Amino acid sequence: MGRKLYVGNLPYTTGEQDLQDLFGQIGAVESVNVMRDMATGRARGFAFVEMASEADAQKAIAELHDRPFNGRNLTVNEARPRPERSGGFGGGGGRRREPRW
Repeated sequence: MGRKLYVGNLPYTTGEQDLQDLFGQIGAVESVNVMRDMATGRARGFAFVEMASEADAQKAIAELHDRPFNGRNLTVNEARPRPERSGGFGGGGGRRREPRW
């Protein structure tokens, strides 16, 4: 189990300091990263919080998962590694197509 947590179902008005304060009540927080839309800068409704210890991360999951926060119930669980992405462009899935002559 890792110390990095996924926090979902956040209100779009939630900022880093809001989560720093909330998770800081549970244990030591190393970093908070609210994911934002690149075009508008608006929060996307989820974030990643890294706790200082494994014990703090477990305690945060136990105490904050499904807890109401600004009108929404939080989802808090261990962050999963980002899946590998293929390097291709287009969306053809790497398959060759016959030309249409």
